[in-house]
Amino acid sequence: MNDLPQATPPPWWKHGLVWLVIAGPVVVIVAGLITVWIAVRSPDPVVAEDYYRRGLEINKTLARDKALMPALQGRNHAATPPATAP
Repeated sequence: MNDLPQATPPPWWKHGLVWLVIAGPVVVIVAGLITVWIAVRSPDPVVAEDYYRRGLEINKTLARDKALMPALQGRNHAATPPATAP
């Protein structure tokens, strides 16, 4: 038989893999706490009560501007000097 003395294994905290396994959840917990701190420190602004009316007004303004596009293009074309032939 083998009469050599048995070596005692090192304690758990001396194994690198144990700290790798523990580090994952610790990082997630810290990131969650930071996220909660940011959320509490700077809350989202409240949506305006008349958001629907404001949206309709924006759509009317955009439609009016789009209706002017051909006139603007024609004006820009008329203001551009003609290209000279070489």
